[in-house]
Amino acid sequence: MAMTDTVDAEVVRRTSNGWRVGGGQDGHDVPDLISAMVLADLLATEAGGSRQRAQAPGRAPEGASEVERLRHTIAQLEHALHSRVVVEQAIGVLAERHTMPPREAFERLRSCARSRGRKVADLAQDVVESSTSPLTVLPDELGQG
Repeated sequence: MAMTDTVDAEVVRRTSNGWRVGGGQDGHDVPDLISAMVLADLLATEAGGSRQRAQAPGRAPEGASEVERLRHTIAQLEHALHSRVVVEQAIGVLAERHTMPPREAFERLRSCARSRGRKVADLAQDVVESSTSPLTVLPDELGQG
């Protein structure tokens, strides 16, 4: 087994209290913020990892069969999960960038989105992209810090 396989197997584990992220060889858990970021990355990867902005599915068409309505509901739930993962990642980026608690990072993200008439998930996508692309321009209150 390769070293990375061993580390990966030891890092993320399910406990009776939920998922925990261990600090590797020493066995200590890492802080909740890092855990959230790691788990969000794993969920994003599992969900396809696409960074494209997907359009939210609207309502099921009138007269749709039960199967069609259920498929539509699944698409809505998958979209909501993806949006949630991106928002959690953005909270992690902002918390680290501005050395603030995650709750404050979320409030700043939400306030900025409201003041600009944007969806939180769309602005969160920009924040996540800004962590790897210097060409992504953010509003001043979310900037590089």
